[in-house]
Amino acid sequence: MIGSIVDVRDVRFRWHGQDKDLLHIPELVINRGEHLFVQGPSGSGKTTLLNLLTGVNLPTDGAITVLGTPLADLSSSRRDQFRADYLGVIFQQFNLLPYLSLLQNVQLPCGFSRRKWTNAGDVDASSRRLLAHLGLAESLLNQPVSQLSVGQQQRAAVARALMGGPEIVIADEPTSALDSGNRDRFIELLFRETDEQGSTLIFVSHDKHIARQFERVVNLDQINTAAIASS
Repeated sequence: MIGSIVDVRDVRFRWHGQDKDLLHIPELVINRGEHLFVQGPSGSGKTTLLNLLTGVNLPTDGAITVLGTPLADLSSSRRDQFRADYLGVIFQQFNLLPYLSLLQNVQLPCGFSRRKWTNAGDVDASSRRLLAHLGLAESLLNQPVSQLSVGQQQRAAVARALMGGPEIVIADEPTSALDSGNRDRFIELLFRETDEQGSTLIFVSHDKHIARQFERVVNLDQINTAAIASS
């Protein structure tokens, strides 16, 4: 699978009223099917970059194109729908809804996206297959997620992000609470699942030990510092 799926060109971001850029990325191209690790310490702009790639915020200057669509050309509501249709996000704190069952949490993306609903086919059967593939037993499916272990919740968060075949899966430091053994198994699981679905993976973390498992690593701190210093 060849071809760029994300194209970032001379992007700058600063909050209104600030005179200094928080983030300046001259160029970042992510290819379809790639496993990309974005590395950087706290304050290097990782969260800002994720908010820009997902269309939560727009850059102060420059252009971001995702799946051939310039995000700045979309209204706020259309960016929300674009995100729901094409992206899956695994959050650091999982962000599962405690009043919903495991199965309901995983099926949630299809309730916000007709595209994901169509891709899933039989939503109930697809979600059950995905959860079984991730090693979550049938007996857990109707339990509230608050009753699951941390490892089970993590797998539920992966299943939700993969539901409906998103083009891009973004993982926002989801291994920060795991020991090294569980962390490595989680990365292997994520690689396997995104490869099977043909999704591009963008994994963001400050943990340098994870970087060696990725085919491509971008050090955001180096890019951002060099760009701001030269501007």
